[in-house]
Amino acid sequence: MIATSAQSSEKPDVLVEVEGLQTYFLTRGEPMRAVDGVSFKLRGGEVLGIVGESGSGKTITGHSILGLVDPPGRVVGGSIRFRGRDLLSLSDEELRQLRGDAIAAVFQDPMMTLNPVLRIDTQIMEAIRSHHRVSKGEARRRAVEVLRLVGIPSPEKRASAYPHELSGGMRQRVVIAIALVNSPALIIADEPTTALDVTIQSQIIYEMRKLCREKGTAMIWITHDLSVVASLADRICVMYAGEIVEEGDTEEVLGQPAHHYTGGLIASIPSGSQPGEQLPQIKGMITRYPAADQGCRFRDRCPAKTDICDTRPPDVRISDSHSAKCHHPVHAPTMLAQESTP
Repeated sequence: MIATSAQSSEKPDVLVEVEGLQTYFLTRGEPMRAVDGVSFKLRGGEVLGIVGESGSGKTITGHSILGLVDPPGRVVGGSIRFRGRDLLSLSDEELRQLRGDAIAAVFQDPMMTLNPVLRIDTQIMEAIRSHHRVSKGEARRRAVEVLRLVGIPSPEKRASAYPHELSGGMRQRVVIAIALVNSPALIIADEPTTALDVTIQSQIIYEMRKLCREKGTAMIWITHDLSVVASLADRICVMYAGEIVEEGDTEEVLGQPAHHYTGGLIASIPSGSQPGEQLPQIKGMITRYPAADQGCRFRDRCPAKTDICDTRPPDVRISDSHSAKCHHPVHAPTMLAQESTP
């Protein structure tokens, strides 16, 4: 696993603390619990990967932190603290001042972020001048510099281009440049490389990892791709049906998964097996249980299900840096041995 400042003997202060977050979609009938009781902490310079299949709640978790949940969705419970400040108590204007400055976001489709009729430098300069009082000349200089920082060749020339004149990889680098230009303390990246080819994806992941290390920026990387977080994240939260079902250091979670859902995700990754060999699959679809249900939300798809799975799963401590919500964790013998050690 990649070492970071978050793993040194003197850990940076907690930057983000999410506690018991609940984001529901309030439609007719019973609310849809998109995020239900999510908790985690993030320190400066640390990269947290949030992984899970579509519908797991990972994107809504990111949007909840950013204050970008659209109706009928609403944060109905829990707390989100950034540098000790309760984000849920802020006004829309106060949140807007944070977004794009201390907190930045990178989304999957750059064409949904970039204005097609404005030049690249104009859009970066707007991001700078909306938060800082600087001249147009200084803003232009910073725009060119941040384009150089994210690896865009001939940044002076590219700054004058329009989005449609750049490749998909270049456009995504521009979006990352906009996110970085005000030196944010936190970046929330939601599937930012999914639409790119593997080579460009690797380059962007390398550059963002490097920037986090050099600047001490914390990052939440939201993805369904375990191979990406394996090379990028210090810690992983695995989400399923609105809950974090497993959390821990990347090396532990991917090397010794304790939750059967995590194990299923890892088993389904192509590994260069025999041609024509069928990949393992997690059967079924995500089940949305009623609010009164206290059982494991993965139980209908789990190969280890027993009657006890109809009751609330315990938060099992596998190691000091690894936990899972499961009645039958994969590494139960290891867990018990560690718990019995004085």
